[in-house]
Parts: sequence; C-alpha cells; structure tokens
Amino acid sequence: MLPNLSLAIGLRYLRAKRRNGFISFISMASILGIIIGVMALITTISVMSGFQQELRDRILGMVAHATVSGIGGPLQDWPRAVELAGEDPRVVGAAPYVETESLLQGRSRRGAIIRGVLPSLEPKVSELGAKMVQGSLDDLQPGEYHIILGRELSLLLGAGVGDSVNVYISEATVTPLGAMPRARRFEVVGVFEAGAQEFDLGMALVHLEDAQRLGRMGDGVSGVRLKLVDLWDAWPVARDLADRMQGHYRVRDWTRDHANFFRALKLEKTVMFILLSLVIAIAAFNLVSSLVMLVQDKQSDIAILRTLGMSPGAVMRVFIVQGMVIGVLGIGIGVASGVLLASNLSNIVRSIEEATQTELMPSDVYYISGVPTLVDPMDVLMIALVAFVLCLLATLYPAWRASRTDPATALRYE
Repeated sequence: MLPNLSLAIGLRYLRAKRRNGFISFISMASILGIIIGVMALITTISVMSGFQQELRDRILGMVAHATVSGIGGPLQDWPRAVELAGEDPRVVGAAPYVETESLLQGRSRRGAIIRGVLPSLEPKVSELGAKMVQGSLDDLQPGEYHIILGRELSLLLGAGVGDSVNVYISEATVTPLGAMPRARRFEVVGVFEAGAQEFDLGMALVHLEDAQRLGRMGDGVSGVRLKLVDLWDAWPVARDLADRMQGHYRVRDWTRDHANFFRALKLEKTVMFILLSLVIAIAAFNLVSSLVMLVQDKQSDIAILRTLGMSPGAVMRVFIVQGMVIGVLGIGIGVASGVLLASNLSNIVRSIEEATQTELMPSDVYYISGVPTLVDPMDVLMIALVAFVLCLLATLYPAWRASRTDPATALRYE
C-alpha cells in the first residue's frame, strides 16, 4: 500500500501549483536541459556512426574483406582457391590479384601500388567498376599494357586517358650496363575515384597477366581476395579456406589491415559519448537543485505525513518518483527529438546550403558531400539508459534529505 501511496503523492506534487514559482522554473530548466543533452548526444553519435560507416564502405569497396596469399613467394594454386571459396555459402565472391610497389612517371613522378586484377572477377570482390570516372575495367586487356589511375594520381602525374606513363618496379634486371630497374610503358585507359586519398593518390590498376609479366611471377599471383556475406566473419572464413587448401598460407582480414584507423574512429566516438554525457549530467544537477528546493518548500507536508505514520523510506520514494517523472519526460522528448533530427539532418543541411548558396562540405575537399547519419537503436538505448541512471542518481540526495525531516522541528512554527 505504501509504495502506491508514495507514487500517488509524488504524482500529486507534480500537478500541484507551486507556492514558489522559481521552483517551477528550475524544474522546467531541468527538463529542457535533459532534452537538449539527450538530443545533442543522439545527433552527434548518429553523425559519427554515419561517417564511420561511410568511410568503412569506401575503404572496403576498394580492399577485400579477407585475403589468402602465399608465404615467401607467389600463390600458384589460385584457381583452386577461387573454386573452394565459391563453394562456401559465406563467400560472395573471390578474385586473384597481384600487388607490387612501383614508381610511375608521367610529367612528374609518384610512388604507387600497382594492382593486377581480372576484369571479369574483380566486380565480385570490390566496387572498382562503380568508381570509374573515365573508362571501364573491361578496357584492361591482357598484353595491351593498359593502366587505370586514381583521380588524384592522374592529376599529379599529368596523365589522362590516352596518355602514357612509365612504370618502374624495384626488382632489377641485369644488363651489360649493370642492374637496371624493371620498367614498362603503359597507356592510360581510365580513371577511378574511390573517395579515399589512400587509393585515389596511391593506386593504379592493370590487367592481372600484365602484372604477372611485369613482376615475372609466371602463373602465380600475390593472393586471392574474398568478399563475404558478413564482413565480421572475415577472419574465420579466410582461415577455413586456407585450411582446406592444405598448405601454408598467410591470412589477413580488413580488421587487421586497417586496425589502427577503425580503432581511432571507435575511440573518438567513445570519447565524444563521454564528453556529451556531461551535458546530461549538468541537467541532472539542475534536477538536484529543483528537488532540494521542493523538499524545503514541502517541509510541513512531509512532517504531517511522518506524523500520520509514513516511514522515511516511503517519504524518500515520493521525491524519487517526482524526480524520475521529470527525468523520464525529458529523456522521452529528447530521444524523439534526437532521432527525428538525426534522421533528417542531411535534408536540413541541404536546405541551409540552398538558402545561403554555400556548400558546407565541398566534395573536392572532404570527399563526402552532405552529412551522413546512422541512427543505431543500440546507441539510442545506451544514451537513454545513461540519462536515466544520471537522473536517478540526482534524485537520491534530495529524497534522502526529505526522509530525514524531523516532524517536530518542521511543525514548530506552523
């Protein structure tokens, strides 16, 4: 009965008109602070999640989810590796590749990674075909020594479609004049733009057979790249493939190739979560102030309740109920507002750009146009839970003070 009585009195106090209007103002300020804090935290974390997903998609659109390569030399049995990978339902596609470091010379020089690919199989493991600005992957024909450059690399070399570039690799060729770097002239037949400087400035594509001839690898390749149904299964799937091939192979996945980058993104998101949680904590302090003032205002009421037999614990629950209703109201409105703002942030930014005739995020500077957002239900739930806990903690001290009220002292001057 007493818990129900505490709930009824707590709700009654919320509806009652305050004798001190300043207490009502502080309560409204508390609710508004919680709303703003929760909304800001949801919006910020959603934007960071959106950027993280955008960057991950751009990077994984150019690199494989997992690779299986040879140890100490080329992978010779790659057709069997592709066949075995195709039998695994967890694998979307598999394709061989050859990678080597090189120096490209056009009007200027630039170091880059030369990747040899098969145009027929490459679309199964990457989005290179969709990243083409000029030309297509099918323009890479064996024996023609064609090359596709990243957009930034093309601009730096001053080589567009139809121009030629010289490709030098570090492996030397012995001639009567001594050791000479191995070189070959390639014709530029295409330009791609991945939206990540690592690839646009540091990668060029050639046909697999041309890369094999350039590196004198015979029929071998550097390895086999895999694209998976679930990218988080990259390591076990690649390891299973290596085990079925019955040999010694090197296995790598995207989490190891870009571990530091994604770890930094995760750390940045965590730190931002903690910092913006302080906004909710500040609102919770306002809640403490309003409840302390309310307890002081209700001293005579508390004394009468104690005189009628209400226990200190029941009195404490009265003010916990009142504080938590204020907190839950602020959290609910804040969650709804935050989700709504985050879901429509791209449209809002676009409207601001159209109204001001300015581009807030130029695509040629940031590689990303617009503000990508991703509203993760687990992030929203975590934010709401943190806000709820902070509000609960904020009610404990004022409620404890109310429970310690001495009836005789409080009623002495009534």
